[in-house]
Amino acid sequence: MPLTPFQRVLLADLAATPNDDRYLAGGAAMHFAPNSTRYSDDLDFFHDSEARVAAAFTADRARLEQLGYEIRLALSLPGFVRATVTRGADTTRVDWAHDSAWRFMPLVRDPLGGLLLHPVDLAVNKVLALAGRDEPRDFVDMLFVHRSVLPLAGLCWAAPGKDPGFTPLSLLELLKRRGKYHPEDFSRLRLAAPFDLVQAKEIWLAALAAAESFVRARPAEELGCLYYSRGDQRFVVPPAAGEGALAAEAVTAHFGTPGGVLPQVSEEPGGLPPAGQG
Repeated sequence: MPLTPFQRVLLADLAATPNDDRYLAGGAAMHFAPNSTRYSDDLDFFHDSEARVAAAFTADRARLEQLGYEIRLALSLPGFVRATVTRGADTTRVDWAHDSAWRFMPLVRDPLGGLLLHPVDLAVNKVLALAGRDEPRDFVDMLFVHRSVLPLAGLCWAAPGKDPGFTPLSLLELLKRRGKYHPEDFSRLRLAAPFDLVQAKEIWLAALAAAESFVRARPAEELGCLYYSRGDQRFVVPPAAGEGALAAEAVTAHFGTPGGVLPQVSEEPGGLPPAGQG
């Protein structure tokens, strides 16, 4: 898992004191996956209100200092705190920040990291991040979630559910400008394996083309949703459009809510998947 040994210890120390006001997101949460490709330089903790950010930082700081960590405050603003956390020769940056409680899925609990943003919400956030900034690390992460979580087509269709200022096509117009990198851009990243830029560009162009075809074919009333396969018990990109197509494929449109909600996996009211599925 591309978390450093120090980050893993730090997460375990924080998770030992449960805090339901704090959840891990960003690159570190994404790279919990055993097949992830990039080490994250920091830990990003999020909270559903600005007031909780300051309170959580104060509590976490006290906890860590008791355990022998040194906390150096770098920036403190309403709803955002950044600090460097050090013990011995090891150090990492940690951010405490406010983010919207709107998401597709409930938070998930991990024995090491405590509460984490669900992988599909991390993936949707990554699409929006790459659209808004041209960073090689986001491009690496985007290829990872395209391969491991949900193809770009499904993420572009869902993302306007979180940020209604976008349409899938306006997102794609921004994403088409990404991927124009040089090998040295990736040499500065801490990667789990060498990055094949030629192969990555081929995958990216194919993903963009498939995404455009997909979003142009979907009905407007489903805009901003994910698609959950009851048979596969995971989010998918449905292969067909048209009246009755989702029912024929045993696929359900899944929309986000404040706090997130589990998908319905039965056509009977109240059907829910087992905890952690999706």
